[in-house]
Amino acid sequence: MQPSPEQSPQHAYPDHWEADVVLRDGGTARIRPITTDDAERLVSFYEQVSDESKYYRFFAPYPRLSDRDVHRFTHHDYVDRVGLAVTVGGEFIATVRYDRIDERGRPASAPADEAEVAFLVQDAHQGRGVASALLEHIAAVARERGIRRFAAEVLPANNKMIKVFRDAGYTQQRSFEDGSVHLTLDLEPTAESLAVQRGREQRAEARSVQRLLAPGSVAVIGVGRTPGGVGRTVLRNLLGAGFTGRTHAVNRAFPADQGTIDGVPAHRSVGEIDEPVDLAVVAVPADRVPDAVADCGEHGVQGLVVLSAGYAEWGAEGRERQRELVRQARSYGMRIIGPNAFGVINNAEAVRLNASLAPEPPAPGRIGLFTQSGAIGIALLSGLYRRGAGLSTFISAGNRADISGNDFLQYWYEDPDTDVALLYLESIGNPRKFTRLARRTAAVKPVVVVKGARHSGSTPPGHAVPVSRIPDATVSALMRQAGVIRVDTVTEMVDAGLLLADQPLPAGPRVAILGNSESLGLLTYDACLAEGLRPRPPRDLTTAATPQDFRDALTEALADEGCDSVVVTAIPWVGEDGEAESGDGEVLATALHAAAAAGPAKPVAVVHVEIGGLAEALAAATSTVAPPRPSARPLGAPTSTYAGTAASPQGIATDPPPAPAASGADRGPTGPARPATPRAAATGTDGADGPGSGPGNGRIPAYPAAERAVRALAEAVRYAQWRRQAAVPGKVPEFLDDTIDEPGAADLIQALLGSDPDPRGRPLAPDEARELLGRYGITVRPTLPAPDPETAVAAAARLGYPVALKTTAPHLRHRADLGGVRLDLANENALRRAYGELTDLLGKPVELQPVVQAMAPRGVDTVVRAAIDPAAGAVLSFGLAGAPSELLGDTAHRLVPATDRDAAELIRSIRAAPVLFGWRGAAPVDTAALEELLLRVSRLVDDHPEVVSIALEPVVVATQGLSVLGASVRLSPPPARTDLGPRRLPNY
Repeated sequence: MQPSPEQSPQHAYPDHWEADVVLRDGGTARIRPITTDDAERLVSFYEQVSDESKYYRFFAPYPRLSDRDVHRFTHHDYVDRVGLAVTVGGEFIATVRYDRIDERGRPASAPADEAEVAFLVQDAHQGRGVASALLEHIAAVARERGIRRFAAEVLPANNKMIKVFRDAGYTQQRSFEDGSVHLTLDLEPTAESLAVQRGREQRAEARSVQRLLAPGSVAVIGVGRTPGGVGRTVLRNLLGAGFTGRTHAVNRAFPADQGTIDGVPAHRSVGEIDEPVDLAVVAVPADRVPDAVADCGEHGVQGLVVLSAGYAEWGAEGRERQRELVRQARSYGMRIIGPNAFGVINNAEAVRLNASLAPEPPAPGRIGLFTQSGAIGIALLSGLYRRGAGLSTFISAGNRADISGNDFLQYWYEDPDTDVALLYLESIGNPRKFTRLARRTAAVKPVVVVKGARHSGSTPPGHAVPVSRIPDATVSALMRQAGVIRVDTVTEMVDAGLLLADQPLPAGPRVAILGNSESLGLLTYDACLAEGLRPRPPRDLTTAATPQDFRDALTEALADEGCDSVVVTAIPWVGEDGEAESGDGEVLATALHAAAAAGPAKPVAVVHVEIGGLAEALAAATSTVAPPRPSARPLGAPTSTYAGTAASPQGIATDPPPAPAASGADRGPTGPARPATPRAAATGTDGADGPGSGPGNGRIPAYPAAERAVRALAEAVRYAQWRRQAAVPGKVPEFLDDTIDEPGAADLIQALLGSDPDPRGRPLAPDEARELLGRYGITVRPTLPAPDPETAVAAAARLGYPVALKTTAPHLRHRADLGGVRLDLANENALRRAYGELTDLLGKPVELQPVVQAMAPRGVDTVVRAAIDPAAGAVLSFGLAGAPSELLGDTAHRLVPATDRDAAELIRSIRAAPVLFGWRGAAPVDTAALEELLLRVSRLVDDHPEVVSIALEPVVVATQGLSVLGASVRLSPPPARTDLGPRRLPNY
């Protein structure tokens, strides 16, 4: 007999089920288990639900809950009966409940694996995606409790609820019984359900950012009564930018009769404002922030920018204050930028928001900029301003207690006003999610990242992040795998960002170099070779070159099918008196603009030395009116000496001219509201489809040094190549499925870990590791222990000569350089002699732990590893065996699961890769077998998260086949995978 609900034992409150979520409209809510203390909240919630919704829930008129109902809906055992609630401001807005049932639909306990589920959402909150979020979380809870299917009865007229189930992506069955629709959902996640979940996540998080960047009204809290101060500065910047919405100033110290300040309405609290407020900028001391947040929450403010300092950057007390700030804001459905933020800017013409402390607001443009540091933000804004670059949006998130770079990647992905995303990050709170979002965004627009605090070994103040065990070089390799352009400095970030925003993507690495300085051309040539590009011999136009000569040479280079991009070098013209003429950069800029506009769409960059006005003129957007033909006179010669005639550049009218960008900003392609397919890189002379594409796109980036221009161009070349490859993703070969015993491996892992596994994990013995790897088609050559010479001889006789004698002591493992390995022992005498030498040189057999192994065919010694990093996830690594590779860090890395393309790139991306492909006349080794081994290791780690590390060393790759001579495997209880669970906001 199954126990009744009142008889079932009560389990501990599962606080790990609590989660903050972003809803479809961008607001936040909290999901948590319902407890016995929620009776009044439940009754109040039910009273606000319409009669129609109640009818849909109970299939009959049900005006109020009885005491028994309230008791049943608030008393759960958190195993067989679970209830979750969605709260905003501490009050219920929705509930969901499941009850475990048997095959006849009666109350049951485990091992029954089906449950009946029912939802109820307050009418005022329907359409916000509340039920969809609840379904994700209740399904995760059910899977944790051993429930595999949900059953639901829905009235045919309840189309909204039917749609929630239908759109969830789970495998389901539907039937019509007794006047209702009977639904059965298989709760095992599918590719479709994961795609649905991530699509909803993207739309919700992008919308939450949009609410902050495009408010209809802004309240600045903490506006001083006298000029100066943070609040007054933000108010001044808001007004100076021409914010199109309504602005309010708030200070509780304002006199009661003060009506305005700086021409805007003045209030003593947000609650006094007689209209909705979308965004509040908080600039008050930290101890007054909670009151300001409560004031905003009660008034229905949608989001906060907290400029106030005194939080996690001040130590443990400040960190707790920061957590409380986030909890308080989310309880009202608000998201936060900050605290300790510098502010936000949105240059969209319909918004013109400058809610920041930026002294020099950037011009409108096509670059989105996110930074976690106010100081770096100021430097970047200043640098972009000086170089004439424009921004679409700017965000300085400070401690990023809530909104982070991940949220802005969600927003920029579908933002038609942003062509390039630049991010300065000092920490990454959710690295797996960042990699996933960056990969998707990079498929449609470049993502350029500078990572600060790379080598300090400590987290920046105010940032709580997972601790990574992998080196920074590995992080960089994983970013590049995701299509992220990783650079080392903010200067490099600006250099790359300008080129990517202003120019089309290159079709390949072939670079033409032209200019009026042979030396500068040679420097550019050398820089191209150093960056892996394929430069053509520089074309020297001589110092007597005129702007017309530059135009003709650039036109010719762009028309050359053997050229993918052009670097123009320019120095001032030296007059007859020996003095340099540095002016008239505008004339040269006009010539270069005309040539670039008339020619095929290929990237052009300029390296210049002290040519006055050139960089500024190149940065200015080209008018839709055809530019005048440049004068035929030497660069820098006096203007009065030469006369030019206006002429339209050939080919400039092949495409209809676009509308000019606002405020002289550069323009780029305007994509759809939500990118559907990645834009391809330029191919040949058919034009480019990437950022800044199209003839005459308006700006040509200029650089003061050849190395900087070439480095930016090289990043664009690598990114374009990644885009072309990403358009046809790699796959895992199907032949692996025929030789992999996944269920058998799972059973073996469970048996090895036991019923009560050590949370620290356990290393496998050699035989255990060999058996587990064998389930995935990975054969490890056996070794036999040799504690004395006689046993060694017997082992060799069993394995067959020739053999190897190796020590396995931890301090000597894989250290052939220390003499711990003897190879090609052809007979018993050789083996005995080697055994004696080994023990005489290195110590007693009990210390050396020698083993005998049959010799493998000669080849290249390599190492294959896989490990679970707490921050990055599962990482597959490859390199050559030996001290040189370890000392030089010559190891390549890819995220798991790896595809066939990842495996091929992995073995080709190390610097010593030529050794595998026939270096110095040697025979190439079997790289196909090596790629297959990498895929098998990747598959094993991906299928079984309990496998936290694998090391195959050495793996000898011969001309045909390979041999795995050593293997170590470590098992551990599987770590939490927050990236695969239901949507939830992180708690930093």
